[in-house]
Amino acid sequence: MFENYQSPWMDEELHIMRDAVKKFLSKEFLPYVGKWEKQGFIDRDAWLKAGEAGILCASIPEEYGGGGGNFKHEMVLVEELGYARISGFGNSVHSGIVAHYINSYGTEEQKLKWLPKMATGEIVSAIAMTEPGTGSDLQAVATTAINDGQNYVVNGQKTFLTNGGTANLICLVAKTDPAETSKGISLIMVETESVEGDGGFTRGANLEKLGMKAQDTAEIFFDDVKVPADNLLGTTEGKGFVQLMEQLPQERIIIAAGACSAIETALRLTSEYVKERKAFGKRILDFQNTQFRLAERYTEAKLARVFVDDCAMKLAEGKLDNASAAMAKWWTTQKQCEIVDECLQFFGGYGFMMEYPIAKMYADSRIQKIYGGSNEIMKLLIAREI
Repeated sequence: MFENYQSPWMDEELHIMRDAVKKFLSKEFLPYVGKWEKQGFIDRDAWLKAGEAGILCASIPEEYGGGGGNFKHEMVLVEELGYARISGFGNSVHSGIVAHYINSYGTEEQKLKWLPKMATGEIVSAIAMTEPGTGSDLQAVATTAINDGQNYVVNGQKTFLTNGGTANLICLVAKTDPAETSKGISLIMVETESVEGDGGFTRGANLEKLGMKAQDTAEIFFDDVKVPADNLLGTTEGKGFVQLMEQLPQERIIIAAGACSAIETALRLTSEYVKERKAFGKRILDFQNTQFRLAERYTEAKLARVFVDDCAMKLAEGKLDNASAAMAKWWTTQKQCEIVDECLQFFGGYGFMMEYPIAKMYADSRIQKIYGGSNEIMKLLIAREI
């Protein structure tokens, strides 16, 4: 059914890219997913292969090593990863978030220093927002970075970092003025290779999660860690909160796009199953209950796809408002969890077996309602516009 719909932002170039990405994932990623899930992280050579294939930093300008594309190129990548059921590759954080902070706010020197190596996979990046006591309330971060004249002296703890165990460039959200709230927040780029040897910077063990098993998720600790003052993102302290607010809508549409591809994949798998599986002498699909419930879920999937496509086009044009991004994030991820759960029910006991993709999708879906700003926060953002 989904084959009859084409996103209005797709063009010939993006179709070529989609086909290339699909082939790349099939050859270079899918054979190793089981291994990555067991070890809890993506091998570094996979990042290098992705860089060589042009998958990393696809929407970053060519003069900084990127693909020269726009958000539509990131959409293709997110969707194809979802269709292939590869949930552990943290490229959305690396290319879709961190690279855009650097491209939007970094100095020319900073862009030339970090972005080309991010595009090749030589640098893997992460963003450090969440703390043990602070999630969606970014104004309440307690990690400090105090300028001593030459360096920022960093103290604090961050958790739930995607790519956190292997990243060698971390975009740190910290208070450069602890007396202030939002105006005291800055973004500081931490090059881990320069701080890991002094004992003040440490990484915790890879966190064991409900889902997203191949995703490298870790916590990090700072104890009087010195980061060069030149690593402040941009040239002025106290701009971090504004920078975060300006970029978070893109993160939320990335999450929403992932939700759409997960919903469509779950429905495709379920449709195939109910056409083959029999109960009481007939196919499960032949029961009216199955037909009605799937008809409802396909309708919701279409609504989600059309809405997210509209948001993606507005984002690419610089016209997406914060409330619409919040709407897309909370509604699609809520529907993702509901629809994947309902699809699993059609598989019966087999749906509870991890050898069936629907079981893995069920576990992977739950985080979608939490990261990128919890769905409760999304509703608050929408309510402010009422």
